[in-house]
Amino acid sequence: MEKIRANLLMCAGTGCVASGTPKVKAALQEELQKRGLADEIKIVLTGCNGFCAEGPVMLVYPEGIFYQKLTVDEVPKLVEEHFLKGRPYEKLLYKEPEKKLSIPTMNDIPFFKHQVLRVLRNKGLIDPESLDEYIARDGYMAAAMALTQMTSADIIKCIKDSGIRGRGGAGFPTGLKWEFASKSQADQKYMLCNGDEGDPGAFMDRSVMEADPHSVIEGMIIGAKAIGASKGVIYVRAEYPLAVKRLQKAIDDCRERGLLGQNILGSDFSFDLEIYLGAGAFVCGEETALMRSIEGKRGMPRPRPPFPAHKGLWDKPSVLNNVETLAQIAPIILHGADWYKTLGTEKSTGTKVFALTGDIKNVGLVEVPMGIPLRTIIYDIGGGMKNKKKKFKAVQMGGPSGGCIPESLIDIPVTYEDVVKTGAIMGSGGMVVMDEDTCMVSTAKFFLEFTADESCGKCTPCRVGTRVMLDMLTDITEGLGKDGDIERLQDLSRDIIATSLCGLGQTAPNPILSTIRYFQDEYESHINEHWCKAGICRKLSSFSITEDLCKACGACLRACPQKAIVGEKKVPHRIIQELCIQCRTCYDSCKFGAIKIGPALRKDKKEPAGKV
Repeated sequence: MEKIRANLLMCAGTGCVASGTPKVKAALQEELQKRGLADEIKIVLTGCNGFCAEGPVMLVYPEGIFYQKLTVDEVPKLVEEHFLKGRPYEKLLYKEPEKKLSIPTMNDIPFFKHQVLRVLRNKGLIDPESLDEYIARDGYMAAAMALTQMTSADIIKCIKDSGIRGRGGAGFPTGLKWEFASKSQADQKYMLCNGDEGDPGAFMDRSVMEADPHSVIEGMIIGAKAIGASKGVIYVRAEYPLAVKRLQKAIDDCRERGLLGQNILGSDFSFDLEIYLGAGAFVCGEETALMRSIEGKRGMPRPRPPFPAHKGLWDKPSVLNNVETLAQIAPIILHGADWYKTLGTEKSTGTKVFALTGDIKNVGLVEVPMGIPLRTIIYDIGGGMKNKKKKFKAVQMGGPSGGCIPESLIDIPVTYEDVVKTGAIMGSGGMVVMDEDTCMVSTAKFFLEFTADESCGKCTPCRVGTRVMLDMLTDITEGLGKDGDIERLQDLSRDIIATSLCGLGQTAPNPILSTIRYFQDEYESHINEHWCKAGICRKLSSFSITEDLCKACGACLRACPQKAIVGEKKVPHRIIQELCIQCRTCYDSCKFGAIKIGPALRKDKKEPAGKV
């Protein structure tokens, strides 16, 4: 029997694959073979490790040594230092910026040590295409319990007692949804999984499906037993090919081992499922639109009631849960409701997975207990702003349906109730972090552009209302804003929220209302002074060089795409305003703060419009 000295757990999630994992793996295999180590060191491709900003990444198991930013060129030295000389290769170790020290183990890295893994319990540790490795980490034990030792009522009571709420956005109690469906009488019921995930900046569900597909399937088996469903569908957007591949492999393996199909595990319960590929419509994240899409119809929501628990897919009782919700079901059944409630708060139990993106240092996937302060996520886990000289300004939570939480509220606990009070929503878990150079009017416009484009058009408030608001925001960012626009935006937002058919329209105004609530001064500056103080809106910005601060280093001159900056060495530079296209390149390249942003210049005079 061969003796494995170490397992090299290489992240093969979409992010790391795009960064070069396949090439690094090939180089590692070649180097290990060359050095005679191939029989004692095994390379295992895992799913997403979570630390996307540092990819490709690799964990040496069982030592716990974490390597980041792997490259083909560094492989020979890595093998020589670590596996021949027996010492970590320091060049590829994570380094703590403040301490300037190498941190060898993953558990010592701030990004990881503040997390608590339940949904992501297997991330980076198992081969997602191996059923045996999932079983080795208690996989399908909960399903076995549910099918052979528990009634439907027992399962539902456990889920209700745990307090778990749907992680797809609305936060509806999962156990209650299952109970409604279980009481519906029908000859056929459906258990459905929403893996559509259309929010900009969100990749939580994709990563779970790629890294741990069996956790989703096991959750669906348990849910199907609870409601009495014999068929299931996993709805995944076609833009997730790796997730689809691994899910299909997992389904095929389960069928072969008797974990799907007739009389699962020798019980009297039968359940099978299939994958349905979505075309990428954001509105199909809404449950009734998703069900219409599976039926082959145009993905458009329908009025409720009747609710899907009574009349869903093919007009049969159906339950739809998202990927993250289903991935938590097995541990709850296995360890009990009281165990699950040891984390979180009374009304927001358990953990939540977030995708950290934007102007933050540690971009990646994180799982934290509900109730954790927002500051801890952004600074302790996220590492603060990418540019340490920039201040944190706001975080957009809940994707295009969410809202912006300002710096003044950074210490709020992250719970469903507290986040809603700020004007944002928990959503599926996207967190887009913004620094002080962000224009909040432009940010609201960006998210509204998305929701307006994704509106299915079925109801007038959403179809027309979002377009009217988008036109108003476009005018404001182009210097055509008028007195009263802010009030008109607020009034229209409230009307759209009250009268839209589904959650897309009902939440579309959130980015506008939250940015007006906390950053109204920026709207006023755009309208009254024709000035985008962040320098993002080109028609409302001008750039100039402060002579006293200019070091004549030439960085801005070299960066300018229009050659609008002139100057010689040791002589302060200047910007030729007629050539400047307000692209911000000079501002971003200057290390001395010499580039200043001012109001837009009048075309008839070389002076700021806001000062006339």
